[in-house]
Amino acid sequence: MMRQPRVYVDLDLEAGNVLSLPPPAVLHLVQVLRLRGGDGLMLFNGEGRDYPAVILGANRYRVEARLGEPGPPEPPLPLQVHLGLGISKGERMDFALQKAVELGVAEVTPLFAGRAVVRLDGERLTKRLEHWQGVVIAACEQSGRRRLPRLHPAETLESWLTKGHPRPLLLDPSADLPLTDLPPPGPALTILIGPEGGLSPAERERAYRAGFAGVRLGPRILRTETAPLVALAIAQSQWGDLRD
Repeated sequence: MMRQPRVYVDLDLEAGNVLSLPPPAVLHLVQVLRLRGGDGLMLFNGEGRDYPAVILGANRYRVEARLGEPGPPEPPLPLQVHLGLGISKGERMDFALQKAVELGVAEVTPLFAGRAVVRLDGERLTKRLEHWQGVVIAACEQSGRRRLPRLHPAETLESWLTKGHPRPLLLDPSADLPLTDLPPPGPALTILIGPEGGLSPAERERAYRAGFAGVRLGPRILRTETAPLVALAIAQSQWGDLRD
């Protein structure tokens, strides 16, 4: 039996209501999944619950669905991880965001660092942020997350470092302390990861002056899209919701 599709909608959801779904959902449900009247699906708006729904009518321009009673709320994350992620090229950044969402990240801030090969501003940056938000939503749809992680606007590393972060950690291959040996960090953790070329020595020094503690993941230097997966998997398995 095929699993019912889960679709994010930026709408108020209430049991019994009939909704006209937004155009992106219509395109996906009708032209990609080929759903029609009588088919079921799950809708969520990122606020914590899934709503079963039945399609009342569908064509290529419009889908109407009636909402059923919502499922249970998603439990709060036992470990709130804020990922400061150096901006990398297209698919690498998409992959890192997608897997970070699947592994339970709470917040992500894309960061402009000195060695980043991507240069974005103005309309290009706006479009890229919209694209990254779409990656986050799609990862929630696939993974079953009912609350959307927060994607912050992109900013410079220098600006981000001044804001103060709970239990701030810098992934540094030369650090003495392995992440696995870190004492329990409490309910919140901040992890800083550089772009493809890594952080410059001056940027690492600024992070240390801002209170970040250096940790390493192991004996190898990982790519910028691999490091978030490993760091989040370790953190979640030791202190988060992968312990069970």
